[in-house]
Amino acid sequence: MTLRTRGGKRGHDPDIHPELDTWVGDVELANPVMTASGTSGHGAELDAYFPLRDLGAVVVKSLSADPWPGNPSPRLHEAGHSMLNSVGLQGPGVAAWLADDLPGLQRARARVVVSIWGRTVEEYEKAAIALSEAPADVVAIEVNLSCPNLDGGKHLFAQSPQDTSAAIAAVVAAVDRPVWAKLTAHVTSISEIAESAAAAGASALTVTNTMLGLAIDPETRRPLLGAGGGGLSGPAIHPIAVRAVHDVHSALPEMPVVGVGGVMNGTDAVELLLAGASAVQVGTATFADPRAPMRVLDEVLEWCRRHGVTSVREILGGMDG
Repeated sequence: MTLRTRGGKRGHDPDIHPELDTWVGDVELANPVMTASGTSGHGAELDAYFPLRDLGAVVVKSLSADPWPGNPSPRLHEAGHSMLNSVGLQGPGVAAWLADDLPGLQRARARVVVSIWGRTVEEYEKAAIALSEAPADVVAIEVNLSCPNLDGGKHLFAQSPQDTSAAIAAVVAAVDRPVWAKLTAHVTSISEIAESAAAAGASALTVTNTMLGLAIDPETRRPLLGAGGGGLSGPAIHPIAVRAVHDVHSALPEMPVVGVGGVMNGTDAVELLLAGASAVQVGTATFADPRAPMRVLDEVLEWCRRHGVTSVREILGGMDG
């Protein structure tokens, strides 16, 4: 796909004002940058650093229907320039989130995507039903099928086409808004699982979750995370995310994909867009810089200007070769 430019050539043009709006299925976003679930809390925490209304959407930390305490500490460990985490899906439950956290996001005028999790189809369905009357500020439900931080480092429920289909179908039947399936590349064939999620009614796919990891303290000969294993995120998994997005987009070119994994700057975001993502999520970068999502957005805008791109939609899936 050739990038459209003014004057027929690439280069910085200060007169270009790129359009950043994009669509993830039926959800229109003002721009392609969101937060990633699990990295910026359940509410409007990041609004203290930049206006949340300026992002494409805020994806809140995964919620179950009922409160969940999460894993024992320590929960985080540096892994080079990346991070291992085993927070264990701690959360207040959907009812408490609706009462206590959503109002702050509404005041911030954020577009909200709610991530939910469960260990059985029934638990996913229960969480979805609890969200069925959520206000219109909640533009989509992201179904976390792939967190590796439960029960000592095991993946969540759905790691097969059959389980994925059952969980997505239950959520789709329970809510009246778009459902996104969050998948992991830590499987034999992510494309096969993506196809089952699409067939079950998912309107978009979020790719990828953290990857299974483990760190051991040689002095104590014990894992450095309280729950044992955890999920690796950050720059180390970015090439994996790019490949996974590319493979899913190639297998399902009409299916919207949200790319996530090691987005530290605008170039990382553009790479995922070129691989086939319609939007991206910024996660681990916010631990070092809470303003990272807005910085990434600014850098995507500047990249478009440098390359004469008049609309971000021109580059979606636009990798040459």
